[in-house]
Amino acid sequence: MKPHPSSAAAAPSAPPRVGELIARLRAERGMTLDDLSRVAGVSKSMLSEIERDRANPTIAVAWRLANGLGLGLEQLFAGEPRDRPTVQRVGPDATPRLEGEGYRLRVLGPMELAGRFEWYELELAAGGALVSEPHDPGAQEHLTVLAGQIEVASGDTTRRLRAGDTARYAVDRPHAIRNAGRGEARALLVVVHP
Repeated sequence: MKPHPSSAAAAPSAPPRVGELIARLRAERGMTLDDLSRVAGVSKSMLSEIERDRANPTIAVAWRLANGLGLGLEQLFAGEPRDRPTVQRVGPDATPRLEGEGYRLRVLGPMELAGRFEWYELELAAGGALVSEPHDPGAQEHLTVLAGQIEVASGDTTRRLRAGDTARYAVDRPHAIRNAGRGEARALLVVVHP
């Protein structure tokens, strides 16, 4: 007696080549290893190993990489991204965050624009600062203060801003954003690369 087709065990399929897919999607979005590493919060060396299929990402790392590429985790493991809906909602838990000493950046822009046009929500603790090395020649930042007082320095120029103020400044030189008040400060930060 032959087993019924639905009761026969399906032949195991090969696991998706997640590393290969990540490398391809990263390249399609014009992102470098550094770009994806930074927005996903995964070390460049780990990302390189994953892309060459020499390491398997944990679920947490795969989730961060998927978010960094603007995908859902299920799309990464499905092998091919599905078409995006006309209106895509990105919840706060799916928004990548970067944290440092006294600051927190929430990545608001889609990852496919990283390296060309990026925007963030910036929170600075009292006394906190985001200090950066020069970006590409001609790069600019636009910072709008939502709450608190912020001091922006670019090269030898420093300006103090209050809620509602916007600063536009060159970032192809050392630059810094510092909380100049006593409480937390919040701002929207847009980086435009040439």
